[in-house]
Formats: sequence, C-alpha cells, structure tokens
Amino acid sequence: MTMRIYWMRGCGTALVTPFRADGSIDDECFKALVERQIKNGVKILVPCGTTGESATMDEAERLHVIKMTVEVAYKKAKVIAGTGSNNTAATIDFTRKARELGADAAFIVAPYYNKPTQEGLLAHFSEIAKSVKKFPIMLYNVPGRTCSNISSETTLRLAERFENIAAIKEASGNFSQIMEILAKRPKNFKVFSGDDATTLPLIAVGADGLVSVCSNEIPKETSAMVEKALSGAWTSARKIHYKILALMEANFIEASPAPCKFVMKEMNLLEENLRQPLVPVTEPTRKKLREILKELG
Repeated sequence: MTMRIYWMRGCGTALVTPFRADGSIDDECFKALVERQIKNGVKILVPCGTTGESATMDEAERLHVIKMTVEVAYKKAKVIAGTGSNNTAATIDFTRKARELGADAAFIVAPYYNKPTQEGLLAHFSEIAKSVKKFPIMLYNVPGRTCSNISSETTLRLAERFENIAAIKEASGNFSQIMEILAKRPKNFKVFSGDDATTLPLIAVGADGLVSVCSNEIPKETSAMVEKALSGAWTSARKIHYKILALMEANFIEASPAPCKFVMKEMNLLEENLRQPLVPVTEPTRKKLREILKELG
C-alpha cells in the first residue's frame, strides 16, 4: 500500500531560482520569495524543478537551493526537492543527498533525451524507489520536455509495487491517461496537476492538488483556488480560475520560466535574469504580459 502522506495535498509551487546579473544565485532574494510563498498560503515548496532552471545549475548549486528552502520552510511548509535526471545512478545519489538535507520528499522527472521505453521507465523508477526506501517520491510526467511519456499503466505498476512512490505530477495534458490513473490508483496515491490551467477540471475528477508555476507570481490566489476546489466550493474556485486564467496560460507563451520571471520583475520581486540557453521574453510577449497584469490590478 502507498505511504499515507497527509500533507501531500493542495497547492505546491515549482519555485523559480533568482539569479544576479553575473549568473550567481541571489540567496537573499530566494529566501524572501520562499517566505512570500508561505505567508500567502502555500504549504508545499518544490525547488530545483524545470521552473527553477535546475538543468543549468551544477550539483552544489542545486543542493544549496534545496538547503535554503528547507531552512526557510522549517515547521511552516513541506519541501519536495527536484532530484531527477536521465541517469539512474546519479538520481539515486542526488536523492539521498536531498534527503540528508532535510527534504520531505523527492520530485523525480522522467528521464529526458535518452527516451527510455516503458520498461526502461519502470526500471529507472524502481531502482530509485528501492534505493531510498521510506522516502516519498513524486513522479513527474512532462512529455513536452522529456520526449518520454510515463503511461498510466507504468504509473500504476510503480504505485502498486513501491509504497514510497506516493504521487505523480501529471503534465501530459492527456485527460484520458490521467483519469485512468485516478480511477485505478492504489489507496493513498496522490495525483497532482502539472498545468495551472487544467487544475480545476482535474480536481473535479479526483486530483489532489497542483504543482504550480503561476503561484510564483500570485501565491495567494492560486492556493485559494486549489483549496476552494478541494473543499467543493466550486463557484468560488471557478471565479478565481477565470480571473487568473490568462496569466496561467501566458506563462507558457515562451519557454518557462522566462514569462514568469518577467512578470515577477514587473512586480519588483526579482531581477529578470535567466541562464542560457533561456533568454528574456520578446517585446510582443512583454506587451501581452503587461496587459494581463494591468487587468489583474
């Protein structure tokens, strides 16, 4: 049976990583952003995911970001640390290090670039689960980034075999696949939306929450939408959903997190610095995002 993780429900934020102009991590800014998340109702923090530009950070930097998150979140929020890669042995090693730093769970993306088969995905996640027993794992399925989809069958096989494979962030956009997981999942296995704009309908069919990009910008509104939906207050949840829908969608006009970082710069939350190959958004996107921000007030 899947481990019962009582806190794994609601709105989690896939944290951005603020950089200075010289490319270094802005520690004080990052800590302030984490504090802002907690203050505005976010109970789950996910550092070093795609939104955190982890692909451009070395291991020491990623461990540093996880450590900062754990320290700021102590007794106030839970930390699901991004530890995945396309190298099984390296993922196991890094996941163990994140656990030692005090992370509450691991966030492990499907292997990218090498495009494993379903049996390869099964072997990858099985080996990790066996190597970090009792440590909760949230799978991350994002075919648009990885070129490999974790099928519903594979997800269910993993959930049934390993008690510590406790959840999945589903960003495939395939509602039939996600609903099959929801319908057949073992008791206690959690399903999180991996796309802000589809969160409301997914909660309606049984999902447990969201790992969000948008909550970097508007944590109070995003977490309120999720909580209202989970409590069955659909009218209120829909009202927030449609109010912030344009922003949720605009965050992906260009490669994430570039649009999100522009918005946060406009809100005076950070400097708009990204690590190459990501670059700041184009002028037409800036114009559109400014219009959306104006409408949101």
